[in-house]
Amino acid sequence: MNISVSISNLGLMPIYGPFIGGTFRDSAPNGTFPAIDPATGEHLADVARCGAAEVDEAVRAARAAFPAWKATSVEVRSALLLKLADAIERDLERLTIIDTLDVGRARSEVRGDHLKAISQFRYFAGAILTYEDYGRPIPNGYFVARREPIGVCGQIIPWNVPAIMAAFKLAPALAAGNTVVLKPDENASLSTMELARHIAEIFPPGVVNIVPGYGHEAGAALTAHPGVSKLSFTGSGEIGRIISHAGADRLVPVSLELGGKGANIVFPDIEDVDAVVDNALVASMYCNGQSCLAGSRLFLHDSLYDDFMHCLSVAAKRLTIGAPMNETTRIGCLVSEKQGQRVLGYIDAGKKEGAGLVVGGGRKSVAGHEFGYFIEPTVFEVRNEMRIAQEEIFGPVLSVVRWKDYETMIQEANGTVYGLSAGVYTSSIATAMDAANRLEAGSIWINQFSNLATGVPFGGVKESGHGSEHCRETLNLYTHVKAVTFQGRVAAPWYAV
Repeated sequence: MNISVSISNLGLMPIYGPFIGGTFRDSAPNGTFPAIDPATGEHLADVARCGAAEVDEAVRAARAAFPAWKATSVEVRSALLLKLADAIERDLERLTIIDTLDVGRARSEVRGDHLKAISQFRYFAGAILTYEDYGRPIPNGYFVARREPIGVCGQIIPWNVPAIMAAFKLAPALAAGNTVVLKPDENASLSTMELARHIAEIFPPGVVNIVPGYGHEAGAALTAHPGVSKLSFTGSGEIGRIISHAGADRLVPVSLELGGKGANIVFPDIEDVDAVVDNALVASMYCNGQSCLAGSRLFLHDSLYDDFMHCLSVAAKRLTIGAPMNETTRIGCLVSEKQGQRVLGYIDAGKKEGAGLVVGGGRKSVAGHEFGYFIEPTVFEVRNEMRIAQEEIFGPVLSVVRWKDYETMIQEANGTVYGLSAGVYTSSIATAMDAANRLEAGSIWINQFSNLATGVPFGGVKESGHGSEHCRETLNLYTHVKAVTFQGRVAAPWYAV
């Protein structure tokens, strides 16, 4: 069913100023940038183009709020996170529509984003209640180590899954007792700004501050601000390096979740080819392929290669390309013309390199949405050293590698600068565990790619970043250890011994 929505019924603000100290600022001294529906080109709202002045004001508000928020009991913090989760749940369909219009992805997918965000807020509301101190006896006294919040956290999120990314950053930081200045991506700010409206009704002023804007302006000011005590970033490796250097210059901790080029490996002993085909397609095409964890390299064993590729090409052609608001759509439009041109450029590069185009490879026109970049699900037969098998495309492009020798395949699967995700399909537990142990990635998913259950760690190795999100250990990223020792009596001075 194709559903049209009147923007005027969504309750969007005409202009979203920075959210600082619990309120939206009316003024935008640096002007605004438009939020545009990438499928239709329709103007949705205007968003403030924040710069150094707004970031400074936001950091000062967060620093002022920090002492009281740090002193707030974990029970209170937990309760407020649960209230925010409930507010999002009540507003689920409206927020889903806003994000669908803002980023161009299929509505059914985006609804899942917000459900994942709800689960993150609820998870950390529970996790913080058992994040306890520890201690041990020492001679004539007692030692206690306690975890304390770091302070003001500067967080920067990408455009592909804004609801999930905001929850990944905010939930653990707030649960641990930090205050936050968050910068959403300029390509997808609306759902984060709408989230601020709920935050304003639940959290004390200054605990969460949101400064939309461009990376080289608001993002650069946030990473360089001396009042920020912790940096967290999800996005490209190029920007991750810049943020890492900024953290090193000021000696503040940095956590990074960066790009990926996930290897998805099919062994010859699989029992249900159709099920593996479907899962491998979801792994590569979910989020229109605009996902750092995508299984964008498929390693197929030679003995089942031809039959599997036939099923894969048939299944890829069945994927419904259509209007993002249509509930039956599986492939929506890419987030912008820039991203569309980037993906088409990689497809052309693959053809020039000699990769075999199996299916797709072009831009598709969708009635009433001619403005958008709808790219056909694209499958290439490649050699692992080709650019399209090595570089992150961030689009619906799957590179398939034929393999025979296990050792060579493992070497090739690990043969990228990335190490975020990998998948294994096999009926053998021994094979699965050996491959999982040898693959260089932060997440290994066996017989179901992207099996990212709440509480399971998510993070990368190599150039995919460092630090685990999505789990109890994430609280360690937002706290530091303080050691306190209690002595039964004042010890005699050393010189009197």
